[in-house]
Formats: sequence, C-alpha cells, structure tokens
Amino acid sequence: MTDPTPTRAQRFAAIVVPAAERAGYTGHGAKARFARDTGMTESSVGRMWAGTALPEARFYESIAAATGLDVATLLVEGGILSPESLQSLSETDRTQVGSSITVEEAADRLGIRDTVVREMFYATTERLKRLQDDTSDHSAGDDHGGTAAQM
Repeated sequence: MTDPTPTRAQRFAAIVVPAAERAGYTGHGAKARFARDTGMTESSVGRMWAGTALPEARFYESIAAATGLDVATLLVEGGILSPESLQSLSETDRTQVGSSITVEEAADRLGIRDTVVREMFYATTERLKRLQDDTSDHSAGDDHGGTAAQM
C-alpha cells in the first residue's frame, strides 16, 4: 500500500518547519517567537507547522524573512504560483527586466487571477522595489555580492 500524496499544507510545513528550526525557532516557545516575528497568531503557526493549514498569503514575506527561505519557494509550495510560472519568471529574457511592464501586466502574464493573491503580488513587488532602493542607497560604491547578499 502506498502513502497518500502529501497535501500542499503538508509540503509547505515540510519546507518551513526545518528552515524555522535552522533559524533558531526550537525548544519551548518556538511557535510563539515565530508568531511574533511573522505577525501570525500562535494558533495559525501551530496549524501551519502541523501541516494542516496554509498561512494567509500576506504572511509569506515575513515567513521568508524569518526562515531564510526564498519567497518564490513559498509561493510555489503554498500553491500561489505554479512551478511553470516561476520557471517562466526565471527564464525571462534579461533585456526585458528594465521594460515598462506594469505589475498588473506581470500578474496577468503569470496567470495570477485571484484578487487576494494579486494584491499580495503587488505588495511584495512594491516591497522588493523599496528594498532595492534602500540597498542601492546604502551600498553605493561597495561590492559585497549584490542585493541578495546584503538583505
């Protein structure tokens, strides 16, 4: 007899929980600290860690920050982006990066239709632009491995 296929929530937990533990969320009070650091409720963290529920999309960025995981990984494992959409993003012609595509057009091209997910995509994009601007301001003249290494 074969094991049933894990749910998205179980796959998400299988990635997030070990990353949270590597980031120091272990022992007594780990879930409470994780909840505080991500803005989630402790009961939501408990359900997420147990693999019985996915977090709300608005928490993905803070979960990524707390665990050191890539937001893209969380978006795919949480079922917000398909692996194909993520792949198409990574294969985008580098000459298009500076193009005048709007965030709305990007969401359309990625096939993001759900209103809440689109809002999360917009907010994440704006946050990343602000981080890029902040990092550029602080690292003028420095070469420490690029923006990702400095975040």
